[in-house]
Amino acid sequence: MSTRPPGPRGEPLLGNGRRYSRDPFSFMTAVADAYGDVIRLDLGPRETYMFTNPRDVERALVSEHAAYGKPTLDDAIDDLLGDGLLMSEGDRWRHQRELANPAFHASRIAGLDDAIVGHTEEALSEWEDGDRVDVQVELARLTVRIIVTAMFGTDIDEETVKTVQENLEPLGQRFEPNAMRAVIPSWAPTRENREFHDAVATLEGVIDDLVARRRGTEETAPDPAGDAVDSPMPMDLLSILLRAQNAGEQTEADLRDELMTMLLAGHDTTALALTYAFYLLSQHPEAKARFQREVDALDGTPTAGDVRDLEFTDRVLSESMRLYPPVYTLFRETRVDTRVAGYRIPEGSLVMLPQWVVHRSERWYDDPEAFDPDRWAPERARDRPRFAYFPFGAGPRHCIGKQFSLLEAKLILATVGREFDFSYEGPDLDLRGSLTMHPDHPVPMRLSSC
Repeated sequence: MSTRPPGPRGEPLLGNGRRYSRDPFSFMTAVADAYGDVIRLDLGPRETYMFTNPRDVERALVSEHAAYGKPTLDDAIDDLLGDGLLMSEGDRWRHQRELANPAFHASRIAGLDDAIVGHTEEALSEWEDGDRVDVQVELARLTVRIIVTAMFGTDIDEETVKTVQENLEPLGQRFEPNAMRAVIPSWAPTRENREFHDAVATLEGVIDDLVARRRGTEETAPDPAGDAVDSPMPMDLLSILLRAQNAGEQTEADLRDELMTMLLAGHDTTALALTYAFYLLSQHPEAKARFQREVDALDGTPTAGDVRDLEFTDRVLSESMRLYPPVYTLFRETRVDTRVAGYRIPEGSLVMLPQWVVHRSERWYDDPEAFDPDRWAPERARDRPRFAYFPFGAGPRHCIGKQFSLLEAKLILATVGREFDFSYEGPDLDLRGSLTMHPDHPVPMRLSSC
C-alpha cells in the first residue's frame, strides 16, 4: 500500500484551490465519493488531508487530540479573534477555558430561559399575520440580543444591533474560500482588506462600549440567570473577565479577544441552525404540523424544564444541523508525523474534518439527503458511529457554548412555533462558505398567525 493518500490532481500553481473556492460543498462531496476515508488535497502552501471516516474524526478530536493542534489558516483570523478561546492553544487556552466555565455552568444556562424567551417574544411583537420576513436576518438580530444579555450581562439597542449586522458582511466575505488569497496578506491595501479592517474596528468599538457600560458593576450587577448559580457575584462572562482583569490575570487585549469571539461565534451559529430548521420545516408539512402540535401542547410560556419534553423539536434541530451544519468543516494541524488508515500524515499538515461530508454520507445514514427527524429516535440512532455527527466538534475543544446554544435554539423554535405558521417563498437553497455556512440569498418566510 502506498503511504501517500489518494487525491484529485490540481492545476499548476492553484492546485485544487479554484475548484474548492467555486463550491466547497460539491467539491468536498465529490472527492469523498471518489477517494474514500483519507484524501490528499492541494489547497495552498501546506499539504492538506481530509478525513471522512468517523473513526478518524474521533482520533483527531478526542483520543489523539494532542497530536492535532489548532492551525492559523489566515492572518486575518488573528486580526479578528486574536488569542480568544477559539484560536488560543496550550496553557493559555486551558486558563481561559477554566476562567469561562462558570458562565456556562448548567444551572446558570437553565436560568437564562426567561431572558431567551423574553427577547424572542419582543421580536415577535413586531411581526404580524401576513408579514414576509427574512428569517436569516431576523434570527441573527435576535441571537445578538440574547448573547449580549446572557454573556455580557447587559442589553444592546437596536441601532447597535444594526451596526453589528452591517459589519458582518465584510467579515464573511474575507473568509470565503479564494484560491488567490493565500498570496495576498491581510495588510495589503486591497478594497476587501480595507473593508475587513474597518469592520473589525467598528465591532471592537461596540465591544469597548459594552465593556465601559459594565466596568465597575462586575461585583454587584444582577445576573440575567438570577439565582441559578450559588454565587454572590454576577457570573456572566464579561463580569468574570473583568474580575480577572482587576486581579491582573487579563489584559485589555485579552478581554477584547474573548468578547469578540463570544459576540460572533455565540450568535452566528445558533441563528444559522434556526434558519435551516425553519427552512426545512417549511418544506416538509407533515413534520411542521407535528412540531407545532408538540409546542402548542406546552402549558404556557416555554421554559428550560419544558425543553426536556420537546422530543420531536429536539430531533428537528439535530436533523437540521446534520443536513446544514453551520460549521461545515473543522481544521486541525498535525503536531507530529502520524499515520491514519495506513497513510503517513506529515507534521505540519493541515487536516480537514468536514461535517458536511460525514453528516451526509450514505455509509452512516439511510437516504442521507432526506429530512427525517425520526432518524434521531434512540432505536435508530444507537448503532450509528458516534462521530458520524459532530456539529459542535468534540473532545477537549468541543464548543463551550453547546448547551447554551441548544437551549436557546429549542426555546426560540417553541416560542415562534406557538405564535406563527411559516411558509418559504424563496429560491432553492443555495449556500455560501465562509467561517460558517450561510444561505447565499435572503430566506423569506410568509407568516400566518396560529
